[in-house]
Amino acid sequence: MAHPPIVDTHVHVLPEGEPGIEAERDPYEIWEYGTKDDVEICELAGTIGQVSDAMRAAGADHFVVVNMFVPSTELTKLTGEEGAVPTLETHQGVLRDRLVAFNTWALDLAAGRSDMTAFVAVDPTVMGGKDGAEHLRWASERGALGFKIHPVTQRFRVDDPRMDDIYETCVELEMGVVAHAGASRSGPEWAEPQAFASVLDAHPGLKLILAHLGGGRWRQTVALAEAYPQLRFDLCEIIAWAGAPGAPSNDELGRMIKSIGADRVMFGTDFPWYQVDRTVDQVMQLPHLSDEERRLILGVNAVEFLGLPVQI
Repeated sequence: MAHPPIVDTHVHVLPEGEPGIEAERDPYEIWEYGTKDDVEICELAGTIGQVSDAMRAAGADHFVVVNMFVPSTELTKLTGEEGAVPTLETHQGVLRDRLVAFNTWALDLAAGRSDMTAFVAVDPTVMGGKDGAEHLRWASERGALGFKIHPVTQRFRVDDPRMDDIYETCVELEMGVVAHAGASRSGPEWAEPQAFASVLDAHPGLKLILAHLGGGRWRQTVALAEAYPQLRFDLCEIIAWAGAPGAPSNDELGRMIKSIGADRVMFGTDFPWYQVDRTVDQVMQLPHLSDEERRLILGVNAVEFLGLPVQI
């Protein structure tokens, strides 16, 4: 098989000179799959130089940065108080400024690079409604092709009314949405796959990509995919944990992708949690998939669905 285009649709990157993503990654316990001894967690900090090196080493053609903005984390940085809960009356203005600066940095980083696309961060508790929609429009004019949300860590429902104008602007501009999908360790199940049904009902033109094929709630994924043929997925993280007690086996994962349709599943790594070349190898080893289906997953699907500047 000729070398297919490789597009990593799920990458995190932090600025050079900062402590690195360890402060976010290392305390982040990946608990929902249970234990698995052979999971290889990447030990890099997640700077743009390390991302670029990892992509080149794996033969990747393009990567999509999907950083997320978590108000409680930002408030901890401001106050020094661990586990701080945002009080928007006091901190709304500064959190809004930090969100804009966060997105501006990612867009500036991607500007002029043919190998990188930026998705911006969205948070309805900081900038929702029409303000959030206008910020998304501003980001689109500067090259953003979509936005990322993580309902569990950001602590909001995906059908929060403050997201409606943002979703509709996304539909209008044909932008993509990457949403973390998986279990909640405590509190509401804001990111389980079935939680997104109401959003897809209300915004049927939304280019929604559920990350991790549903994560620890993967058993809901096939039914949701059957109900909403416009829905897409990425396979980052869950592929590294295949065979763990709360994850599908490699056989089940291959069959699940086959059932959903390989043309609806995209390659991703969640770098710097997982290595790019290792994840490519895991895709190539999944059972039940043809060479053409692997080609679609590794890059063609992302190029076509997101309109990326990559030759296929």
